[in-house]
Amino acid sequence: MGLPEQPISPEPDRRVTRISAYALCVNDDRILLCRIGAGAWSGVGMWTLPGGGLDVGEEPRDGALRELTEETGLRGEIVELVEILSWTGRWRHPQDAADEAYHGIQIVYRARIVGGSLRDEVDGSTDLASWLTRDEATALPLVQLAGEGLRLAFGEVAG
Repeated sequence: MGLPEQPISPEPDRRVTRISAYALCVNDDRILLCRIGAGAWSGVGMWTLPGGGLDVGEEPRDGALRELTEETGLRGEIVELVEILSWTGRWRHPQDAADEAYHGIQIVYRARIVGGSLRDEVDGSTDLASWLTRDEATALPLVQLAGEGLRLAFGEVAG
């Protein structure tokens, strides 16, 4: 059940900038992706790179590695910065229906897995983690970030 349609005024009720960091992990011909879980505000059931919002004062590299472990059970090390993505949107926020102008900044690091065991996140923003081939991944519903991750990992992706 969606929110009732409400016109968006020229000036939003609030402006939000969210900085997030992600781990691009590739092992041979497979990329590590996570499925967005039911507790998330948007994108439920879609697949994304492991990662998410930074805590106040957190270094982006540390945030990417923290999120990697939280969402997959794997521990990594940063290899290099590969991309910084920026996007904007505007919507009625699902919690309070405020007219929100949103700016997302996504920092993507290539990361190498150095330990841990693959497992699904429990009670978090994702509910499934998996190593997928390019063909397996492109057959799934992907958020734009995951599509960018496939492009960065394997080159241009049809779609």
